[in-house]
Amino acid sequence: MKNDIHDLGLVLDSKVKLILIESWDEPRVLETLTGLAVKRGLGLHTWSVTEGLQRLGFGGETLGEGATQEPEAALRLIKADPQPNLYVMCDLHPFLDDNPRLVRLLKEIALGSGLHKPTLVLVSHACKLPPEVQRHAARFSLALPSEDELLGIVREEAARWSEQNRNARVRTDNRTLQQVVKNLRGLSHGEARSLARNLICDDGAITQEDLPELNKAKFQLLDLEGVLSFEYDTARFAEVGGLANLKRWLGERRGVFIEGRGVDLPKGVLLVGVQGGGKSLAAKAVAGMWGLPLLRLDFACLYNKFFGETERNLREALKLAEQMAPCVLWMDEVEKGLASGDHDGGVSQRVLGTLLTWMAERKAPVFMVATANAIDRLPPELVRKGRFDELFFVDLPDAAVRAEIFRIHLGRRELDASGFDLDLLAVASEGFSGAEIEQVVVSALYAAQAQQQAVDQLLLLQAIQGTAPLSVVMAEGLAALRAWASGRTVNANG
Repeated sequence: MKNDIHDLGLVLDSKVKLILIESWDEPRVLETLTGLAVKRGLGLHTWSVTEGLQRLGFGGETLGEGATQEPEAALRLIKADPQPNLYVMCDLHPFLDDNPRLVRLLKEIALGSGLHKPTLVLVSHACKLPPEVQRHAARFSLALPSEDELLGIVREEAARWSEQNRNARVRTDNRTLQQVVKNLRGLSHGEARSLARNLICDDGAITQEDLPELNKAKFQLLDLEGVLSFEYDTARFAEVGGLANLKRWLGERRGVFIEGRGVDLPKGVLLVGVQGGGKSLAAKAVAGMWGLPLLRLDFACLYNKFFGETERNLREALKLAEQMAPCVLWMDEVEKGLASGDHDGGVSQRVLGTLLTWMAERKAPVFMVATANAIDRLPPELVRKGRFDELFFVDLPDAAVRAEIFRIHLGRRELDASGFDLDLLAVASEGFSGAEIEQVVVSALYAAQAQQQAVDQLLLLQAIQGTAPLSVVMAEGLAALRAWASGRTVNANG
């Protein structure tokens, strides 16, 4: 807080009379302004629509002879104050729309000159000033807590819980504690304290099992637009059959990314390949393998009919991803959101430009995983070397991988894979994708229920015979995709 008081004091020294502070942590803002007023020997007054103008430090005394709950009456009183007092108005922004008198009063206060003029601070979670006032105002942001401060907050909440529970110790380990601190980054002091308290009060322990809940709670605090979704259940990488090359590549870079040190942090990968080949599952599994929150960008929610709103939605989504860092940002079927079109008024081009700028300039540890089925629809600016660390081609699984996929999906449905001839199933399912193999197992389960028998080898073979795989239905498209990938991408299967 000392740094905030010092920096805010510099703003006052610049003689700006209108200051805007956007923050969800109103108590901390008021605490900081109180510290500044005490340090500078200034009178401090606050306003809200429920309480009117009050003088802090003097028993909450209401100012003015009449009611000052009305913002116009409060602003007139502030403007008439002959002393260099500090005034804080909380949540004034709803009153500024279509009220020219309030706008004019704000401008006159902002234009006040001389040593004996009050300074007005507007505090809100979000506030857009009218253009005629905006040029005369200064914006200020409270510093987010450092990792040391976050660690102190967690320890304070642990000590509080211990006092309330007969000095019982909060159970945790250093590795988990450091992960909690990293996952609290991007939150205000109040938000971090609230999440830390909830983390501890449940069972008096901070464990690895608490991290997904912590990430989800953090996301819910930060998400305001609904463009990003939080993927709660990230797949374990063991649940992905094949993709040995991709697994090895990610394993080599995990430590560097998690540590977040160095100038060459991994940026992301583009996964291209056939539908149902496991690209989406692999994207989920990256987060599971690295122990990071997974955010999914939904292009359907991104696009807005109003001019400029789509790009703003994307900027807000990318900003949220940075606040959630370290994390994995998953863009599924990215070609549907970025494919160039002649009838969208240039929206796709502006979205592409916004994304490319962020990809080139981002500093936060956000690992981007983009998946695409139709590579020919992707703009060349996105797939050129350097945008992603690597382009992986996810082809149809070979026989060994198909057998492994059968084992995985049988096991997930509590069927003992040792009771089946997996090699025979793999041979029979030549040309099947991972998703199609899963549907074979599901179809066999339904057939077994209908016939009131257990799933056996014959039912699985019948389900295979009754399936026309995509490799047959779209053989020409698959051949073209393989031809494009040859020499341009790395085979994810090794």
